[in-house]
Amino acid sequence: MAAVALSITRTEVRRTVRAVAGDRTKLLMMAVVALFALGPVTAVGLLIVPELGEEAAAGSLSAADAATVIEFVTGGTAVLWLFLVLMAIMRTVTAVAKVDKPAFLLLSTTVRNSVIGVVAAEIALFAIWLVPPTVLFAAAFASGSGTVLPVLVAPLLIALLLCTAVPVGFTVGVWIRHLITVYEPVARYRTLLFAAFWVVYFGAIATGGLNTVMGTLFSALQASPLGWPGHLLVAGIPGVDPSATGIAAAIGGSLLVAGLAIAVAIPSAERHWFADPARTQDEEVDETTSSDRLAGLLSGTLSRPVRTVTVTAIRRTKRAPIRLVYVGYPLLGALGFVRQIVELGTIPPFMAVLFSLYIVWAAGALFTLNPLGDLGPALPAVVTSTLTGKQAIRGRIIAGALVAVPAALCLSLAMGLVSPLSLERTAALVAGTVVGTVATPALATGIGSAFPRFGSVNVTNNREAVMPSKTAFVVYTLAIALPAVAAVVLYLEAPELIADLIASTATVTPLPDLSISAQAITVGAWIVLIVGLIAPPVSYRYAVERFDWYDFE
Repeated sequence: MAAVALSITRTEVRRTVRAVAGDRTKLLMMAVVALFALGPVTAVGLLIVPELGEEAAAGSLSAADAATVIEFVTGGTAVLWLFLVLMAIMRTVTAVAKVDKPAFLLLSTTVRNSVIGVVAAEIALFAIWLVPPTVLFAAAFASGSGTVLPVLVAPLLIALLLCTAVPVGFTVGVWIRHLITVYEPVARYRTLLFAAFWVVYFGAIATGGLNTVMGTLFSALQASPLGWPGHLLVAGIPGVDPSATGIAAAIGGSLLVAGLAIAVAIPSAERHWFADPARTQDEEVDETTSSDRLAGLLSGTLSRPVRTVTVTAIRRTKRAPIRLVYVGYPLLGALGFVRQIVELGTIPPFMAVLFSLYIVWAAGALFTLNPLGDLGPALPAVVTSTLTGKQAIRGRIIAGALVAVPAALCLSLAMGLVSPLSLERTAALVAGTVVGTVATPALATGIGSAFPRFGSVNVTNNREAVMPSKTAFVVYTLAIALPAVAAVVLYLEAPELIADLIASTATVTPLPDLSISAQAITVGAWIVLIVGLIAPPVSYRYAVERFDWYDFE
């Protein structure tokens, strides 16, 4: 039986590693995050940690300092355990609890072997990420303290935490996934529940609430059983005496918790894996009713083909909102702004403009940035039907406007009124945002038609969707950003300032002197702005021609 569980573990780890290694975009994003987010922290840590080791080896720690070190280590261990449990729960809900090829795995071996194999695979995957940096910092501390103990006890601590946190997270995650996929009253609203969870999660990060909660837990759990494993790490710090009772209790308690978690996870997974998914036909009925209502509202103003394209685009997106996850990516960069807004109690003018510009950008990204690829397998039938390019493209543009214009009107007006902007500038902001949400869908159609994507991509570990290509994404973003920057330069009368900045920068670089006159910057800004203004109709005409004359070869 152990050999079967081990085989499942090896297979799951191999498949996950291959999936990550085969996605160049994901690898690039991970490299960027590691370089710019974790790189500076690691560099600073490797400079400081050896000095801490030297101070500990010198015996300069007083009794009070030793007590502080123990409290810091145990509190940090408890918070780390909770974080690992949360990550394990999220992994289980989104990927791990959904067994790939269940007809093969669940019929070829027992549920016990499957659960142990899957949980062990998750422990191994977590260890791949956690053990190397742990050993690196432990080695840095050991080089300063002159003892090899930190290199031995630090990985042991991580192993102890993972062997308890992952089984607990798996058990809890299985039941959460069971509720949102099998229990019909909850499954019917799982999309709203997921949205609410991420809003609360990112809201806590943006407002600093998560830091407050972590600080409270850090202080409250220092002497709790969750902090006992921290005494293992204390054993590798010279001049600090760990609690032998705490170490023994941590090891014994970890074995007990891991065993109980696996014992509960086996019947829990069996209950979930062999259950029928919830039937949510009521959602489909409600969705069809709302679509018919929308079609009725548009019947007096739009022709039947255009109306059908509009309603179909909105309906398909409503059925699979995961297709629009990329629209929310820029909001991750606004988390720092949210905290500043909460602290100030108002929205600075530049933030109001940036958020309005995001709304304009999102309007074109909703339905029109991949007009050909979004049709999927139906592309040959649609292109060869009596539907014209003008009708197909116009229907998508109207779909984007129907969703984006009301949102643009309400949000830009609210941000303008909350910010210190005058009423005149607020009115200009609202008008510009509304007009932009009508123009950008037309702009996106041509760009998306020129750079389509027909294949699906992995959005999450077990969800795929057809999304716009990276080229279309970048070109569309630049097509909005460059005219916006040009408009700001002209509005602020900044060409002279920019010219002086370029000249002063050139004098301190080894490159040849570079001089650009303010007049040249002004002319360039006007050209970029004018091209940006005429781009939407030109892009629309190209998308129409591309649809009408599309060649499958």
